[in-house]
Amino acid sequence: MEITHFFEALWQLSIAMAPYILFGLLFAGILHELVPDSIVTKHLGKDNISSVVKSTVFGIPLPVCSCGVIPLATSIKKSGASKGATLSFLISTPITGVDSIMATYGIFGWIFTLYRAFTSMIIAMVAGILTNIFDKEVEEPEVKKPFFSVNAPKAETESCGTGEGSCCSSGNDEKKKFSFMAALKYAFGTLLGDIAKPLFWGLILGALITVAIPENLAELLSDNSWLSYLLVIVIAVPMYVCATASLPIAAGLMLSGVSAGAAFVFLSAGPATNTVTIGVVKKMLGTKSLVIYLGSIVFGSIVFGLGLDYIFDASAIDPASLIHMDEEGGIIATISSVILWGLVLYYMAKPYFKKKESCSGGSCCG
Repeated sequence: MEITHFFEALWQLSIAMAPYILFGLLFAGILHELVPDSIVTKHLGKDNISSVVKSTVFGIPLPVCSCGVIPLATSIKKSGASKGATLSFLISTPITGVDSIMATYGIFGWIFTLYRAFTSMIIAMVAGILTNIFDKEVEEPEVKKPFFSVNAPKAETESCGTGEGSCCSSGNDEKKKFSFMAALKYAFGTLLGDIAKPLFWGLILGALITVAIPENLAELLSDNSWLSYLLVIVIAVPMYVCATASLPIAAGLMLSGVSAGAAFVFLSAGPATNTVTIGVVKKMLGTKSLVIYLGSIVFGSIVFGLGLDYIFDASAIDPASLIHMDEEGGIIATISSVILWGLVLYYMAKPYFKKKESCSGGSCCG
């Protein structure tokens, strides 16, 4: 009986998210084609509030997940961006993205979506401003040559490779023609391939939470919000989960009786932090920036989580009632769910097929 409930919950999560994820991925692919990489670094080089605000605002819709933001943030820093601008970009980008915003709206509605986008901007900007104030560059800056330079030597641009522009870009990016096929390839190849595994486990965990959390535990957490916040922070900070894959987990928590504020803490802190990003921030920006980074995310997530609980309490609205979950779903939701699962399972199985092919020649098998 429990296994039936699990698959029912998994299907409900899938049809609630799939149309919005697919549409968000398509929009993300188009955005990636229209916005050259050089523009990302062009406006973020000054050590002031303006660069922090620009990096934060630009990072909100950018279709980059927790893993993809690391090389991009590194390139921004190398181009001469301030520590604050780099850190605010590193925080705002993975918390929300076009695909995540659409999926958040699909499950939680517009109030939750706007609140999530707005608060992520505040957290990122506060972290960036604090970093520029308390952790300024002490050494004299070298003569900066833009990392993305129109007049860069041929050898320098070639050293980044001739792939899909994952690490660098030249002035030709400004003039490249829009390609819908390239947008599709990036959306459903590169981007979906990056989030397929965390999205798969996010859906599985979300369904498991929905059916497996004991009712008395849900009551305990709902009656003691501080305890649920603490548990969520301990889990979310070291855990790798992208913004989209965190949604079914948060929905499962809320449907199990956990407060909307605690679920929000997971949605905010989970995508913004993980053990890999923590190590990168420590190495790239230093210990002070790392403390500001973690402190801003943890403190900001808890404060805004408490604020969300207060809003729902004051309005006498049950946040779980806002979650859009239909057992059957329409034809578009059903088709979208089938397509999404097909692609996710394909990317999950792809490494195993590659390993099998490489072993067929006897090069890696005993």
